[in-house]
Amino acid sequence: MTVLDSLIKQLSRLPGVGRKSAVRMAYHILRADEGYAAALAESIVHLRQRIRPCSVCGNYTEADPCDICSDPSRDRSIICVVEQAQDIAVLESTREYRGLYHALTGVISPIDGVGPDDLTIGRLLERLRGGEVTEVILATNPTVEGDTTALYLVRLLEREGVKASRLALGLPVGGDLEYADRLTIARSLRGRTALSSD
Repeated sequence: MTVLDSLIKQLSRLPGVGRKSAVRMAYHILRADEGYAAALAESIVHLRQRIRPCSVCGNYTEADPCDICSDPSRDRSIICVVEQAQDIAVLESTREYRGLYHALTGVISPIDGVGPDDLTIGRLLERLRGGEVTEVILATNPTVEGDTTALYLVRLLEREGVKASRLALGLPVGGDLEYADRLTIARSLRGRTALSSD
């Protein structure tokens, strides 16, 4: 196997990258100046050396605890629970949420052999026992596994006396009703909100 073939093979292992895209990327790197290729390689090495999960919330960070957990202006009475650390960046990009986060590092999935003990649920419960948190927003994906995990967490949160809420689910802005699946429409109907002319 040549060095080029090896690079293509490694690039095609990236999520969402098929063989054709990997070939295009490899040839792009090959055509680029040597400084670009060196900087790319150095960034990848530094990524693995310097980035680690925050010991509090699980967000990817260079400093521990992360910038969000360290920020005194964040609302410490609310924790938004997400499946993976990268989901935090998506929610942060909206600039709508000012609370804290907790990454579960997955979802409950008996088929895949993942149970509650394989997730960071224990650490979440420890964070709640301080008494400062009054609400937990469940932002798991709207999948069978995400819903199962959310339901499991609701039961635990009730025992802890903490309010649980879920991100609204339904039709996307600009989406057409005729293209939505039945489950999305059903969730949209259940989660409908009242309107007024005021």
